[in-house]
Amino acid sequence: MIKEKTIQEKIKEWEVADLPEGLRLEFANASQDKLEDAFYQDLNFGTAGMRGLLGVGTNRMNIFTVAQTTEALARHMEKQGADAKKRGVAISGDSRINSELFKKVSAEVLRAHDITVYLFNGPHPTPELSFALRHLHAYAGIMITASHNAKEYNGYKLYGEDGGQLPPKPADEIVEERNAITDIFHIKQVANGIKKIGADIDKAYLEQIKTITINPDLIKKWGDQLTISFTPLHGAGGDLGVKALKQAGFNKVLVVKEQFAPDGTFPTVKYPNPEFHEVFKLSENYGAEIELAVDPDSDRMGVGYKGSDGSYHYLTGNQIAALMVNYILTAQQKAGTLPANGAIVTSNVSSNLPELIAKSFKIKQFTVLTGFKYIADKIVEFDEKQNHTFEFGFEESYGFLIKPFVHDKDAIQAITLMSELAAYYKDRDMTIGDGLDEIYAKFGAFAEQSKATEFPGEKGQEEMTAVMTKFRNQGPKEIGNIKIKVVEDNDLRISKDLTTGATKNISLPAANVIKYWLEDGSWVALRPSGTEPKLKIYIAAKGQDMQAANQQLAYLEDQLSQLLKK
Repeated sequence: MIKEKTIQEKIKEWEVADLPEGLRLEFANASQDKLEDAFYQDLNFGTAGMRGLLGVGTNRMNIFTVAQTTEALARHMEKQGADAKKRGVAISGDSRINSELFKKVSAEVLRAHDITVYLFNGPHPTPELSFALRHLHAYAGIMITASHNAKEYNGYKLYGEDGGQLPPKPADEIVEERNAITDIFHIKQVANGIKKIGADIDKAYLEQIKTITINPDLIKKWGDQLTISFTPLHGAGGDLGVKALKQAGFNKVLVVKEQFAPDGTFPTVKYPNPEFHEVFKLSENYGAEIELAVDPDSDRMGVGYKGSDGSYHYLTGNQIAALMVNYILTAQQKAGTLPANGAIVTSNVSSNLPELIAKSFKIKQFTVLTGFKYIADKIVEFDEKQNHTFEFGFEESYGFLIKPFVHDKDAIQAITLMSELAAYYKDRDMTIGDGLDEIYAKFGAFAEQSKATEFPGEKGQEEMTAVMTKFRNQGPKEIGNIKIKVVEDNDLRISKDLTTGATKNISLPAANVIKYWLEDGSWVALRPSGTEPKLKIYIAAKGQDMQAANQQLAYLEDQLSQLLKK
């Protein structure tokens, strides 16, 4: 068994190491507190790989931690045999600081093991990497991105041969390999034999994007009239996003030019996150009927629309999903293409409204854990068993997938479908908001919210663990004046009815999630993030109308906040 190094042992190793000038200066000028935070752990490998602050240390994203993880992947692949090495690894990255450098390091570490490497030339979206893996029949993929985090972050996602994020078993094996690499400063790198890709994959991917369109006649009617603003938020999705919309037939795409060029400093936004309404501030100047924003690696999409009063309104991820499910199934039913064995897949902290919509079309709904790899696993299962046709997958955190030629959330697909959806309501002389009200009138009004509380550093991790332990061992029996009916503890994989005391097993894999179902049909859930030092809190309320649902949501938020402070 390898002895774990102390913080001071790690610091001393870095003190004598041959560091690049930027890291050397940062190390020399760092306070003791900053050094301890940078070295108290190795960068965590969570639900979608590793993500962290750029900088010096084992708990930071830098050329050494990237090389170490890539070396672990290479050693893992060698154990899988010659075929895995020959099929190789596709590597991509977004526009973030050091993404190109980390791509290069990863490629050269793999080449030192004589592993085939396909390296994307310049920034490209995450979903395109997922597509490329299956298109190239590669064994694995690396995506350098920190998704929607602030500019100080970068990250490293690992993908499997199916195009989905790496499942737990191989991920654990790679983490074991990583832990066995004690000298991260002398990992061999070879620059020769790297295969460059880019335009060829763009072309093949865009060809598949054509299949997103359900009603081309609708777009033909409104494509020259519907105004769409589009911003990639300084990320990798600008060119592909515009091409996807144009080839679908949308000819009034207004590019938010201030945010179009790739730029890892994200000069116009603090957080390049499309779930934050402030990222649309510049978009509003373009006066479009619908506003579309994607995050830097183009796997999440946010939506705004111009109301009848001329003001802009912004949708939650759950609302977008409800609209999409309703439109897909409605349009397919009208076209006679609705499959008898269709299915949608949603995460266990997402809205229940899409499930109700799906059931009204006799379409089955499956619930999985948070993490799009679990949705990808369902797609693979459907393919193997030929028992269901994948119709839609989503997570409330603005991640959507329409067609399974990608096995991850895909904002390029999403903006294409969302534009067709807007044309559908325009054809009916309605706004997107009117369409949402129509859905609420039929299925009931749903109001959902997710919040994240940061717990930075080693102490923060301990505090977050303590919160989850308290709720797990001494959980509440009510939230405010509403009794809790059922407690689902995904870590224990047990669901308990507090009224009868009856328990049953949860079929989902173990995960650190606690969900409380209330007597009125509302629910709340707590889940530590797998990629960031944050505790995520989810609240869902239902009412006869949106006013009632929002009032209930505000009440539950206040009561839960009080519980968390105790």
